[in-house]
Amino acid sequence: MIVITGAAGFIGSCVLRKLNDEGLTDILLVDDFSRPDKNRNFEGKAFRQTMDRMAFPDWLDAHGREVDLVIHMGARTDTTEQDEALFERLNLGYSKAVWQACARHDIPLLYASSAATYGLGEHGYDDSHELVPLLRPLNPYGRSKNEFDKWALQQEAAPPHWYGFKFFNVYGPNEYHKGRMASVIFHTVRQIRATGGMKLFRSHRPDFRDGEQSRDFVYVKDVVDVLWFFADRALNHPAEAPADGLYNLGTGKARTFLDLATNTFRAMGSEPNISFIDTPEDIRDTYQYFTEAKMDKLRAAGYDKPFHSLEDGIHDYVQGYLLDERIW
Repeated sequence: MIVITGAAGFIGSCVLRKLNDEGLTDILLVDDFSRPDKNRNFEGKAFRQTMDRMAFPDWLDAHGREVDLVIHMGARTDTTEQDEALFERLNLGYSKAVWQACARHDIPLLYASSAATYGLGEHGYDDSHELVPLLRPLNPYGRSKNEFDKWALQQEAAPPHWYGFKFFNVYGPNEYHKGRMASVIFHTVRQIRATGGMKLFRSHRPDFRDGEQSRDFVYVKDVVDVLWFFADRALNHPAEAPADGLYNLGTGKARTFLDLATNTFRAMGSEPNISFIDTPEDIRDTYQYFTEAKMDKLRAAGYDKPFHSLEDGIHDYVQGYLLDERIW
């Protein structure tokens, strides 16, 4: 059996689609299933059963011998949330409990870290373990992810294979429930339909012109391909499994928000109509102006499949899913 935590969420439900496409259906879905808008993400997909997230750690300890792999995507992901105790409980404490159960029962573990751990990028975007203690995330979410990465690297008792993925700016289908935290592509389509235009955040730094803030945008279909590469080796080819540890998961190429919005207009068959508004004050001081994943470690691990270009990813997302609000 494979377990997916956060299975009703954006990336978790796409992982479920990927596993189904690989012929796997003996899957336990773990999440808070109280939101119908999230639950539609796994409708029509094949799995064994669902389980409330708060019951899962004890269940895993009692049924560890039944589990072949845990893919831990569940987390509080709101980068504007300031409640440190919430992140301590849901991101740090919960993840430690999952890790420890996997270590006790020899279960390989894949888990979601984040590019938010890199803060302003003072130390670059290298997934070297030596840099982890030096990183200074900008918000409680990023700190919770980095604290778990630091903790994991210090553990003597570990799962037989473990991988933490520093997701950069992931976009793609099944993010309809995310509200403010959904991708700019999602919000661009909504704004174009409502107003005919798109408002991007103005730059509040002299070294960046408006709209030229840049991120490493990665399509969720590429993300789940990478996760499956690691999962397949941990499950079926352990002798070929990559070295345990942290891996960046981006494309390795930063693109501007102007590129992002312009390509969304084009995918909708419209001429770009872009204006600028001030970045909200509650995120202005912690806003990342540039991220770009260093991808050498992933490539050295044997993953050689190309990533979607921003143009191709946006076209697939908009035409295949967003315009008709389809689930993948």
